[in-house]
Amino acid sequence: MSDKILSVGIDVGTSTTQLVFSELTIENVAGAFVVPRVEIVGKTVVHRSKIHMTPLISPELIDVEALRAIVEQEYRNGGFTPADIGTGAAIITGETARADNAASVLEALSSLAGEFVVATAGPQLESVLAARGAGIDTWSRELVNHQVIANLDIGGGTTNIAAYQHGKLLGTSCLDIGGRLVRITDGRISYISRATKRLAEANRITIEVGDRPDMERLRALTRVMARQLAMGIGLVPPDEMQPLMYTNDGVPLASSIAPKVISFSGGVADLIDAPELGDPFRYGDIGPLLGRAIAEDSAFSLVERFHGVETIGATVVGAGVHTTDISGSTISYAAGLLPMLNVPIIRIDDEETADSLALSRTIDERLRLHHPDDPSRSVAIAMTGAGLDSFAAVQDLADAIIAGARSVLEGPEPLVVVLEHDRAKVLGQSLAVKRGRQDDLICIDGVHTALGDYIDIGLPVGDGRAVPVVVKTLVFNV
Repeated sequence: MSDKILSVGIDVGTSTTQLVFSELTIENVAGAFVVPRVEIVGKTVVHRSKIHMTPLISPELIDVEALRAIVEQEYRNGGFTPADIGTGAAIITGETARADNAASVLEALSSLAGEFVVATAGPQLESVLAARGAGIDTWSRELVNHQVIANLDIGGGTTNIAAYQHGKLLGTSCLDIGGRLVRITDGRISYISRATKRLAEANRITIEVGDRPDMERLRALTRVMARQLAMGIGLVPPDEMQPLMYTNDGVPLASSIAPKVISFSGGVADLIDAPELGDPFRYGDIGPLLGRAIAEDSAFSLVERFHGVETIGATVVGAGVHTTDISGSTISYAAGLLPMLNVPIIRIDDEETADSLALSRTIDERLRLHHPDDPSRSVAIAMTGAGLDSFAAVQDLADAIIAGARSVLEGPEPLVVVLEHDRAKVLGQSLAVKRGRQDDLICIDGVHTALGDYIDIGLPVGDGRAVPVVVKTLVFNV
């Protein structure tokens, strides 16, 4: 028996805004007489929006009302309402994530798009979603000798990089390089980003707002930008400007990550393979010149090239399809508590679980770090659960959670416990027995998290045996 969930991906980028609606098929893939294992077994795109120009009042302000109108119209075009949507993501990416009203835009999108739609912004998540939308995570499993593949998602404002090896994410980074960092309006340069201006000056390339676009100077600039991308994936040694090109003083990929295969996605990806340059300013920016510069840079010929299944739509497809996972089936929850949205993760490392008393203190301290003014608010205590291989170990952990999370358990909101290993049901039952109640507790497993993550838990699927889960990081580029 299968369930179907409708998912939406909304990508508000520097240049463009687009939506993709997908249908996810969920089934119990385990055989008879064994613990059920519910997985997403099918993903079908059922409606793609047209590609809209992102509405801006100024480079620092998104036009919220115009954006709302775009989203509402595309829902109508697809024949959907927010009530139809079971999961998905609304993501502000690139330069737009730095807009002064980015947070309020996400709030508006979240309420508009559907109850269980994640609203988030940040280059780390965008890098992963773009790579997965392009199929890089899956294809990396097919590479001989477990070669590393890096996907470069080149948009209007940033390039998001994600490296995979045999299906595993090795790292992400984000560079201030994109096709709309220099804009041309009515035959004049109308905008130059700060990072691009700095890069031009460091390379003695003179460009100013108000100037007529000089082809030779802009070609020189885009060649420098292309070479910075090559540095970003370790194809050539970094120069003195390279550390300054990362978004939000971010960090590059680890030097140990040496891609042997690369893939391009994002709006500039299609321009890399364009047979002719054509009108270089047909989009009112330097995107075509940047695409040509990447195509002509010899550094990229040092590695193999993989053509992903998506280019300009990679992030929005990733947002709509790949943000959602399904929990394990050995879980414990009380009816009426779900769905839960934006629950902060308190991550407990394995070595911190050895001493029950110390663990309870650690839980209490981290609760108060997240909610110093009101430690009774809901949190998700996350750990591997690897050591829960005996009755005594489960009882000790239950005691530590009850003592450490007392402020939450005595408050009005439920406590969430998230394990990687399949131990949630037995832990949840132990907590319920010790406390004499289970109507304020959710224990799920089969979910991987990290410090700083937030988790959303949807309504049960698979005859109540599992729940859809979204783990995400809420990061604004400020």
